[in-house]
Amino acid sequence: MTALVLASGSPRRYELLQLLDRPFTVVRPDIPEQRSARETPIAYVQRLAAQKAEAGSRLCEQGAMVLGADTIVVCDQQVLEKPRGQTDFANMMELLSGRSHQAITAVALHYRQRTSVTTAMATVTFKPLSPEEIRAYWASGEPADKAGGYGIQGRAAKFVTKVEGSYLAVVGLPLYETEQLIVQAEGEPDER
Repeated sequence: MTALVLASGSPRRYELLQLLDRPFTVVRPDIPEQRSARETPIAYVQRLAAQKAEAGSRLCEQGAMVLGADTIVVCDQQVLEKPRGQTDFANMMELLSGRSHQAITAVALHYRQRTSVTTAMATVTFKPLSPEEIRAYWASGEPADKAGGYGIQGRAAKFVTKVEGSYLAVVGLPLYETEQLIVQAEGEPDER
């Protein structure tokens, strides 16, 4: 059986991948997350997922199937990643307050010198947020390591009025798309 490796330090991705009932190990590649000036949000998140999978493959045994993933939040063509501090977080929440935005997760699988990438997305609508709600949410500590500054599976769930699309894309690992990448790779002939 081919080894499956998750190239991520995210506890949410770890928990979600367990739901596929496939044994896996974890490596934590260090990939700089910097969007180039002309890169579209989709191209950016796909590139990061692919780079994580490819870097992860260099950290584990040859022949392993390595999954990488990245999630971004996009509002008004602005890519919102992890907040750089409280002020950045508050600006993100003010932008998201009372409106809709997209959460996009790209998943990449590197196997046999090839990388396949897929994306899943959702449109998420927030209720209007008060300054007190924004401050209290930051004080909880939850938003600091999350794309867009929120975790839909946590305290921010009370801000969400509607989700259209893949809920798990918002959380950070869309399982249907991930399973399809693995199944497709398992079915490909070895060209060595």
